[in-house]
Amino acid sequence: MEPYTVLVVDDETEIRDAIEIYLRNEGMRVIQAKDGIEAIDVLNEQTVHLIILDMMMPRLDGIATTFKIREKQNIPIIILSAKSEDIDKILGLQVGADDYVTKPFNPLELIARVKSQLRRYVTLGTYEGGARVIDLHGLTLDPAAKEVAVHGEAVKLTPIEYKIVELLMRNAGRVFSIQEIYERVWNEPCYNAENTVAVHIRKIREKIEIDPKNPRYVKVVWGVGYKMEK
Repeated sequence: MEPYTVLVVDDETEIRDAIEIYLRNEGMRVIQAKDGIEAIDVLNEQTVHLIILDMMMPRLDGIATTFKIREKQNIPIIILSAKSEDIDKILGLQVGADDYVTKPFNPLELIARVKSQLRRYVTLGTYEGGARVIDLHGLTLDPAAKEVAVHGEAVKLTPIEYKIVELLMRNAGRVFSIQEIYERVWNEPCYNAENTVAVHIRKIREKIEIDPKNPRYVKVVWGVGYKMEK
């Protein structure tokens, strides 16, 4: 099997080189880019399985780069930034990032998050239960094709958004707490993840609901969690 390819985008050479050493030690192939424009060029020419993307860069920063990538691709994106405020994390998630690591970072934590995102991306749609297409009132999920559509119109979801939709659709009618959603989708313990889950739910609604403020599919059960209507 070919090694996974990770694109590391940061304007600091030392950080790119350090991350490359960590990833190569795990058997991964690494491509470097010093800003968002270089990153877009790489994605247009090569197959990449995951992106580690710095928030603050010249020419095209992490937020703008994530937005442009999400116009065409659902590759997992881990935002890397010295900023630790919640607003920056939420902004990164809102434009389509899948995870967020704050500098200075623990190399073991970064590697663990990379592996977790790769595992979800590569095995997307392989829940136990086979490749049966699920249809809920015009909202369909095809695990084999890894596609979600609304009345036949394909919807572009990030890997994390897809996993949330799949979890809820496969268990239509069941209410999942925020903690359950986070631990099942992110595959790690849930600590202060309310904003993270809420941001992804909001983005999902914007993509699949006719009126996101009055959702037909993804319902909130106040004080409990979320469910997909049967």
